[in-house]
Amino acid sequence: MVGMNRKWKAAVWSPTRQVAQATEGEGGSSQLAKLKAVQLALDIAEREKQPKLYLYTDSWIVANALWGWLDRWKKASWQHRGKPIWAADEWKDIATRVEKLPVKVRHVDAHVPKSQANEEHRSNEQVDPAAKIEVSKIDLDW
Repeated sequence: MVGMNRKWKAAVWSPTRQVAQATEGEGGSSQLAKLKAVQLALDIAEREKQPKLYLYTDSWIVANALWGWLDRWKKASWQHRGKPIWAADEWKDIATRVEKLPVKVRHVDAHVPKSQANEEHRSNEQVDPAAKIEVSKIDLDW
């Protein structure tokens, strides 16, 4: 934390290209960082003109939102049970973008024992150290 503002870091890892990209900001949580990672993945896919984005996440809220909650929230004017949804601006941005770019999402359990890990788990584990390395390149005051 810096003062009273929490800092967050978000990263994406491409196992096929063996490359990571990261971003950071203030005033959020680890859950917000998950949304920022989705936005970053969409940025990369759009910039590289990918026909489809394959997204692996250990966040159930991200997976469920992309599996159908986004459509429900949009139809309900970005509310759930009469209350505004959390991080509505980020969700609206993601919803608009996934209408144009097909996204296939798969939930991956986080931090499984190495003896039970498959390639998806190993790739998921690459994101945390990649985020630290990539963010350290753009922000030297942490």
